[in-house]
Amino acid sequence: MSNSSDRAPVPDQAEADAFFPSPFSLTQYVAPKTDFDGADYPNAYKGGKWKILMIPTQERYLKMADGKFFSTGNHPVEMLLPLLHLDAAGFDIDIATVSGDPAKLEMWAFPKEDDAVKAIFEKYKQKLRQPLSLQDVWKDGFTKDTPYIGVFIPGGHGALNGLPSSPTVGKILRWADANQRYLITLCHGPASMLAANVGKPEGSKFIYEGYKIDVFPDSLDSGANIDIGYIPGKMSWLVGEELRKLGVIPINEGITGATHQDRYVLTGDSPLASNNLGRLAANILLDDVAKRS
Repeated sequence: MSNSSDRAPVPDQAEADAFFPSPFSLTQYVAPKTDFDGADYPNAYKGGKWKILMIPTQERYLKMADGKFFSTGNHPVEMLLPLLHLDAAGFDIDIATVSGDPAKLEMWAFPKEDDAVKAIFEKYKQKLRQPLSLQDVWKDGFTKDTPYIGVFIPGGHGALNGLPSSPTVGKILRWADANQRYLITLCHGPASMLAANVGKPEGSKFIYEGYKIDVFPDSLDSGANIDIGYIPGKMSWLVGEELRKLGVIPINEGITGATHQDRYVLTGDSPLASNNLGRLAANILLDDVAKRS
């Protein structure tokens, strides 16, 4: 049996009142290998036109309700497994953060014995450390000819920082919706959908109203994740709750690796969905670009 100290969040020496997940919580959530079982796409895209825009968070510290910080970022499995599939499917991938600062990763969740994940991380490490500025990518706006077939937003609690309140993220999501481009996101990444309500044209509806999604359950962030010391206290807001206020419908109750497609939105429920979502997205995008060519 684990003793109580195993469930105590671990202080982050780089920041006052900041904490990593407890040792016990990592035994529950972090495995040395993922369920990756290959990414074979004989019909891989070779056209050179269509690309993916990945928008990871650049923020490390998520402020909790009591003022403490959770040392978080992008979950490496939720970022790298979908990225691996999209890369194997032949798509070039641009990486941009809100200001162009480096993407942050929850390296404590890295699957240290997973060679496939290690390899894709090494391939994209420099792009993650020197990403594009999202504002520079957007410039004067996208058009119907902008070559992004999909926007990929990784999960991790860090996705609650910056992305949901970003006017530029909101503009890109509204452009994607209007031009039949895909949003690919999972776990806490759907928090970014809130940005579509930031700066939207007066009188227009929230573009994701009525959409069904898989997302990390609020019940875990308000219960078990606190009890086992994965997060250092209560969240200041919950992803599902805020999305429900705008008419989005979370359909999963737990985390089983489930994925869901609703029109051009592809979602997954947790790190367990990373491989499934990557394969789903790669296959759907390959079928789509074949029709658009």
